[in-house]
Amino acid sequence: MTSIATADRVWLFAELALAIVLGTAFLSADLSSPAVHGAEPTAGQLVWFGTYTGGPANSEGIYVSRFDAATGQLTAPVLAAAAKNPSFLALHPTLPVMYAVSEVADANGKPMGAVLSFTIDEANGTLTAKNHQPSGGKGPCHVSVDRSGRVVLAANYGGGSVICLGIAADGSLEPVVPGTPGGFIQHEGKGPNPQRQEGPHGHSINPTADSRFAVACDLGLDKVFINSLDADRATLAPHGFGSTAAGAGPRHFAFHPTGRFGYSVNELDLTVTAFAFDPQAGTLTALQTLSTLPTDVTDTTGFSTAEIVAHPTGKFLYASNRGHDSIAMYAIDETTGRLTFLGAEPTRGKTPRNFVIDPTGKFLLAGGQNSHTVTVFAINPDTGRLTFTGQSLDVPSPVCIRFRPN
Repeated sequence: MTSIATADRVWLFAELALAIVLGTAFLSADLSSPAVHGAEPTAGQLVWFGTYTGGPANSEGIYVSRFDAATGQLTAPVLAAAAKNPSFLALHPTLPVMYAVSEVADANGKPMGAVLSFTIDEANGTLTAKNHQPSGGKGPCHVSVDRSGRVVLAANYGGGSVICLGIAADGSLEPVVPGTPGGFIQHEGKGPNPQRQEGPHGHSINPTADSRFAVACDLGLDKVFINSLDADRATLAPHGFGSTAAGAGPRHFAFHPTGRFGYSVNELDLTVTAFAFDPQAGTLTALQTLSTLPTDVTDTTGFSTAEIVAHPTGKFLYASNRGHDSIAMYAIDETTGRLTFLGAEPTRGKTPRNFVIDPTGKFLLAGGQNSHTVTVFAINPDTGRLTFTGQSLDVPSPVCIRFRPN
């Protein structure tokens, strides 16, 4: 059961090779520019918001704010850099560099999106474009950086593929390594949902802590792929996969801080699947699947899930529900990795696409894509439950929230 014919694969690799040869000339300046507006944030932890540009909120790109970890307060957001649909962000672990996907399907008339890099002004959080590389597929929707800071990984929803890009000494992006699989893997197949699983849809890719593997969720195939990762050579190779229920649609993945467990949030059937992960063998074994909704919710028309995050203590797990507009809360059994559902806290915003836990572990910030807000919740360190702080910040079409790594 394949969705991409051999001729189409040859054409795709030819297009990718052409884009590599063209380098940054492939991407026009309108994908990213250093334009900045407004007052600069001056105190607190820097936090950035990736957005969908245009639309009713007229977003212009990536915004930056300051977060006070003592009070949970945010300063008014400022445009850090203009960019086209910089929907998902990742930060280099040591360098003042940010990466973003440009979630488009036709960058400069080519059938793929782009991955962008920026230099961070550490005084105010504003961004200056460094360089770009093609993402290898349409609609790149997720980006991550390995802990060693050697590679950037991105997933293409529209293209149903994943890509690995090397990082130069200054943090700029290097072109994909040619070859098969090299730094690019095309997924193939389809799932049982004819509307959403007519073909592969790469939705996220995350490196393991030791940079030996990269775990990629494909919503269209009901698979969580495990790829061998060579961070020195910036290459990926298929290694294996874990499976969710048919029609579940795995979207994003969160590792437990110990690295022994992992959790996929499944967009289509509104569940979370817990896996045991063997970091030596690189294998996933499904343990349990739970709903992200309370049992009294029976009408789920228009609902879907989006993000999943493990608390840095390893005690709790959170997942977002769009439509229900809530954050599902779970306790984690740190011995077995199994979950206990604690309930779902309303986000006080619409369509929580992404959320993040602040570096102290005391607060959770939830982005309301369709309410154009970011709301702040205190995390109870003993129970893991969320309490709304009353703080709601206006941010245009927030899709991703990121703090600088500690």
